[in-house]
Amino acid sequence: MTAIADSRERRKVSPVVVKIGGSLISGKRLQGIVATIARARRPVVVVPGGGGFADEVRHVQAHHDVSDRAAHTMAILAMHQMGVMLQDMQVRFVAVETLAEIRQALAANRIPVWLPLRLSVADTKIPADWSVTSDGLAARLAERLRLQAVYLVKSRCVIDGPSAAELAADGIVDRTFADVVERARLSFRIFGPGEEADLARACLASPVAPHPSALRRTGGRAERARRGARRLAAGTGNMPSPRG
Repeated sequence: MTAIADSRERRKVSPVVVKIGGSLISGKRLQGIVATIARARRPVVVVPGGGGFADEVRHVQAHHDVSDRAAHTMAILAMHQMGVMLQDMQVRFVAVETLAEIRQALAANRIPVWLPLRLSVADTKIPADWSVTSDGLAARLAERLRLQAVYLVKSRCVIDGPSAAELAADGIVDRTFADVVERARLSFRIFGPGEEADLARACLASPVAPHPSALRRTGGRAERARRGARRLAAGTGNMPSPRG
């Protein structure tokens, strides 16, 4: 696809917020998820989760006299830490803080990774406590950007069908997420393990094609192995043992 055609395709689709769950840090999916989003032809705004960084905040609050408001700010900074890590993983990613910076990054065909402290700490529509998670902040960002959809990449699969309110009642998303989705009339989807291909399609991400040189190298090794087997068989009258 030419650059002009790609630009035209991007203008035909609306941007989407994609929250990458912090729990993915400890698994094997993160690299693939990030690489998929980096190939997106659909405009994407990435919201990082807090993961183990936020867990450390909970640990600190449990052992020290830390207010919910202070812990809320610290948990948002935990999202900053994952955001810095994510933007360092792909050259197309760029860390941003404001709505204007997000729009500028999208216009430049970059993928903004939102660092939420600047916009969130003074946001009166977001509770300043543990009742809101990065899910709710992602929905709120989509609302502030006047987007139509928010995607959540999580470490668990969720069947399609339940409303955001039902998912909040089951503890899969937070109450703020459900409230914002309803208020802003956002569509949403959750992508769990094994649903990476669905995420790629939703983001209009191009498939990864093996590099031709890699194919040549692989083919060369296979052919050399076959020639070696034939030489060995000719010299001994027997094929090599499967035990090798």
